[in-house]
Amino acid sequence: MAEPERTTERKPRPAPLLFEPSEAATDPEHFFDLESIEDPRELLARATELTLAFRAAQERAVEFQALAAAQLADPRRFDRLPAAEIAAQADWTEDYAYKMIEFGESLRREAGPESA
Repeated sequence: MAEPERTTERKPRPAPLLFEPSEAATDPEHFFDLESIEDPRELLARATELTLAFRAAQERAVEFQALAAAQLADPRRFDRLPAAEIAAQADWTEDYAYKMIEFGESLRREAGPESA
């Protein structure tokens, strides 16, 4: 896996995704009601909106993974975990766990002392 990149510019958060009713979620052909959109321009716009929202959510989730990994590996914790154990829990390689721990530490430094 590639090392996550961090930009100094904060991206705007995506609008929340619409709720998927439980009966629609069981239908494999149903995906955010895209199949019911007949106008290709509208379909492209909505599909692009979803793509951007999922991409932003994935990037944010990676940041939270890194923060959690850094907290779990913090030597000040009495219950700190080694990188190998963090890797096993997150289904990462040990090398990637080290990179995520470093990334999380950099995020904590950027956030300031209140996050430590």
